[in-house]
Amino acid sequence: MIKILHNPRCSKSRAGVTLLEEKGVEFEIIKYLDDPLTPDELTTVIEKLGIRPLELVRKNEADYKEELADKELSDEEWILAMVENPRLIERPVVINGDKAVIGRPVEAIDSIL
Repeated sequence: MIKILHNPRCSKSRAGVTLLEEKGVEFEIIKYLDDPLTPDELTTVIEKLGIRPLELVRKNEADYKEELADKELSDEEWILAMVENPRLIERPVVINGDKAVIGRPVEAIDSIL
């Protein structure tokens, strides 16, 4: 089943949900701010995205700018930072089997449907 890491307050994330609804696909919404991912779950998502953890970090987020922008962290440390502060995770992320994509722009979601 397709899953979407979703923040209802984010317009891009809402657009991702709308796109999936319009396509008529079944999907599960994961509100990752309410139910944070574990380090293992986030690692799996990053592997499916085929990126480094830092590439999933929202660089415009205040917490990043104020606390992390000037730090050189290992991949594991970035993962822990995102687990501890899930607002740092770019959104939406759509997962379909062994593939995932960041839905920015929202049309990128089409590539894994």
